[in-house]
Amino acid sequence: MMKYEAVIGLEVHVQVRTRSKMFCSCPNRFGAEPNTLVCPVCLGYPGTLPVPNHEAIVKAVRAGLLTHCKIAEVSKFDRKSYFYPDLAKNYQISQYDMPFCTGGYLEIGGGKGFSGQDLAERQVGITRIHLEEDPAKLTHFGKFTGADFNRSGVPLLEIVSEPDMRSADEAYAYLTGLKEIMRYGGIGDCDMEKGQMRCDVNISLRPFGQKEFGTKIEIKNLNSFRAAHRAVEYEMARQAEELDAGHTLRQETRGWNDDHGETYLMRTKEEAHDYRYFPDPDLMEVRLSKEEIESIRASLPELPEAMRRRMVADYGISRYDAEVLTADQDVASWFDRAAAGSDAPKQVANWTISELLRLLGETKTAIADCPVKPEQLASLVALIAKGVINNRIGKDVFAEMFRTGTAPDEIVKSKGLAQVNDDGAVAAFVDQAIAANPAQVEQFKAGNAKVLQFLVGQVMKVSRGKANPQSVVALLKEKLQ
Repeated sequence: MMKYEAVIGLEVHVQVRTRSKMFCSCPNRFGAEPNTLVCPVCLGYPGTLPVPNHEAIVKAVRAGLLTHCKIAEVSKFDRKSYFYPDLAKNYQISQYDMPFCTGGYLEIGGGKGFSGQDLAERQVGITRIHLEEDPAKLTHFGKFTGADFNRSGVPLLEIVSEPDMRSADEAYAYLTGLKEIMRYGGIGDCDMEKGQMRCDVNISLRPFGQKEFGTKIEIKNLNSFRAAHRAVEYEMARQAEELDAGHTLRQETRGWNDDHGETYLMRTKEEAHDYRYFPDPDLMEVRLSKEEIESIRASLPELPEAMRRRMVADYGISRYDAEVLTADQDVASWFDRAAAGSDAPKQVANWTISELLRLLGETKTAIADCPVKPEQLASLVALIAKGVINNRIGKDVFAEMFRTGTAPDEIVKSKGLAQVNDDGAVAAFVDQAIAANPAQVEQFKAGNAKVLQFLVGQVMKVSRGKANPQSVVALLKEKLQ
């Protein structure tokens, strides 16, 4: 394997989140009964005329700007002819030589890859992003196939990368980064289980040092990022074995069997001329002014990678914590508000990751429905920093905040949870613990220093967790020594 270099490019389809379909007014909504969100346009009836969806075009431009693409001021739609049961018209309205977006890039790396190895920072080029209509969804039932045209006509972005990736980890990082950007930008939901994001892999091998590409193999039917990672690793090994055996690889399309963990031959690859592209005669050119493009640019959100770097710099958190916090845009926004209002943003990050995300997961609650407000977590962290309560009591307070939405200072006051800092009161708790545990006291005096933690726990138990831990340790050592 080490004598070959992989050359990998990805073709990613992302359904655009819009109110209606690409060329008709049917709702763009997932989950309806099959063939109930249809009309003569998306069913391909003769004589019908498509009308472009302005919202989808704006989001296509947003996707291009978010990935540093050049935006064409003049674009057009083309007909891509092929005959398949999911295509009622026997052609798909797509884009060929004049797409909306060209020549961009996406940054990957800077952390751990999918395999756990460090992944160097680099840019993956984006050749083009074009807008088209999704075909119907086919579901195979053994002896027959069902066609659901609810999906037919849904606006679809095709994002074509340059062949710049060299490993399965880089392909995985590219897909993850692209999904984040599409979701942060409001382009689409990118739920792969719902088919809202789909991926094809183009991969070839060449000897290290060779500039010319090897024979390109396309892998389809990849329904998860993990499947894409496994498929790339398998295909790299398969192609290397074929080349080592002296065989000549041919350009072809292969499927991926996730159960068996292997690719299989589907067909020889079609070329662009097989689709007989030509400009759609029913659709005018799309013209975008510089002012319209700049208006869209002004509405762009902060990108996830830029947000991670800012959080590391401004809040003093680790790269790993920043990745966890920005994995979901709503969680990132929630944390940003909490950290901005705190003098201890690193502790806010720790509480968000360890307690908030845990309770959200256990209760299956979305961050938008979280009872705890960001400002309330900042207040809780402040109470701990001031010594009003300790970390152990803080966890109980946070659990009550999550259950009721009550402010932390109100919970501390109503339940009498304030930390006992008075040395006299703490000393009384220490005396009780020493008197109740004579055997452990003798062990400590005999040189078993580990017993001290047991005695600390006993003091905290007597004080119901309210004694100042630092005072407890100091007074125990003083009295026992």
